[in-house]
Amino acid sequence: MSFGKMNTFIDIVESVTIKDPEGFKTEVDNIVASVRAYREGRHGNEKWANRASFSEATDLFRFRHIPELTVTTSMVLIHSDKRFEITSVEDVKGRGMYLEVLAKEVVPSG
Repeated sequence: MSFGKMNTFIDIVESVTIKDPEGFKTEVDNIVASVRAYREGRHGNEKWANRASFSEATDLFRFRHIPELTVTTSMVLIHSDKRFEITSVEDVKGRGMYLEVLAKEVVPSG
């Protein structure tokens, strides 16, 4: 993956529950990392056709592995004020250099 293709900026976010002095719990977004990534939307090529059988993902994000950070499916990606729930995380070719994340865009109802 060339650096020129990673032209999208994303935030990796995890939800944290905070208790205020009155004892009420609120959930807040904690930005864990901000990175450059390659984003590929879902379309009708052969790769997406193979993924479609088991995945509800709408987007694929590929970015460099971040040392001492484990990206999990409980985290969320934010790109251009859009939220994406992570459905799967995979180490590209098992080398520990890049992560490939399949994510589903969260569309607010209303």
